[in-house]
Amino acid sequence: MSGERERAQRAAVRERYGRIAESGGCCDDGESDRGGPTDEGYGERLGYDSEDVNAVEAGANLGLGCGNPTAIASLEPGDTVLDLGSGGGFDCFLAAREVGEGGRVIGVDMTPEMVERARENAERNGSENVEFRLGEIEHLPVPDRSVDVIVSNCVINLSPAKERVFEEAYRVLRPGGRLAVSDVVAGAEIPEEIATDLDSLAGCVAGAATVDELETMLSAVGFEGIRIEPKEESAAFIREWSDEHDLEELIVSATIEGRKPT
Repeated sequence: MSGERERAQRAAVRERYGRIAESGGCCDDGESDRGGPTDEGYGERLGYDSEDVNAVEAGANLGLGCGNPTAIASLEPGDTVLDLGSGGGFDCFLAAREVGEGGRVIGVDMTPEMVERARENAERNGSENVEFRLGEIEHLPVPDRSVDVIVSNCVINLSPAKERVFEEAYRVLRPGGRLAVSDVVAGAEIPEEIATDLDSLAGCVAGAATVDELETMLSAVGFEGIRIEPKEESAAFIREWSDEHDLEELIVSATIEGRKPT
C-alpha cells in the first residue's frame, strides 16, 4: 500500500470514529446500519451475556464490536491487559472486573475523541485500574514485555499495516503472554469497488484479511499456538451492516488467538 493511500485510510478511520465518539454510538453517526447497544439482543449476538452488558455504565458500549474477546482471553486476577483500539472502553471495563484490583487494563486508541470519551467513562464506572492512552496500534505507547494479555474487538482489520500491529503486540507481551482477538476475516474475495472504498475500509469490511494471511503474519512474527476460528453465526448481525451489499458473503467474525513463546 502506498504511503498516500495509507495516510488516507488512517484519516478516514480517525474521522469516522471521531464522529461516533461524539455522537454516542455506531448507529447514531448517520452512516452505519449496524445494530446498536440499545437493540434487543445486541450484546448476546456478539457473544456477551446480559450480566456483561449491564455491568458497565451506559456510554462505553458504542456498538462497534464483532465479538467478545474477553470471553476467550482467560483473564486471571493480577493480569495486565492491553486493548488495541479500545473505543469507549467497554471491553476494558469488563476485563478490569476479571483482573481485579491487583491487575491493570490499558486501552490504546488513535482517535482523540474516543480517548476523551473512554476516560470520562472510566470515571463514571469507577474503574481505577483502567487507563486510556492516545496512540496507533502500529506504534504502541507501551513498554517491551509489560503485558500479559492483548485483546481487541474488530479493530485490526482497520489497520493498513497489520504485520506491524502483530510485531508490536509481540513486542509488548511478556514471554508466555497471549493474544485474544475478535475481528472480521475475509471469506471471499472482496470486490474491487468495495476494497478501494475508504468508507468500506473504515467500516470494518474492505480491510479484512483471510485466515491464511493472518496465520502467515502471526507465525512470521513468532506467535505459537495460533488458532483462528470463523463464527458462521455472525452472519446474523453482519448482514445488518449494509443495505447495499451482502456482506455476510464476504466477511465473517472470527476469534484469533496466539501465544508468545516462554
